[in-house]
Amino acid sequence: MSRREFHERHQARAEDQARQWLARREELQGQWLTWVAGQLYQLEPAQYAAMVRRELQRLSDEQ
Repeated sequence: MSRREFHERHQARAEDQARQWLARREELQGQWLTWVAGQLYQLEPAQYAAMVRRELQRLSDEQ
């Protein structure tokens, strides 16, 4: 599967995952960043983790 195909196939899921994690930011407060780092570390494959990380950044910048 090409990089483009992978991105197209998983983009919506990555955005949804990022939105779910951002929704927990207020609940976790100061521990949120550490929690998110742990969650990203567990995601596979690495390309998907990178997509979620980019979505977290993009959505955070929009707020």
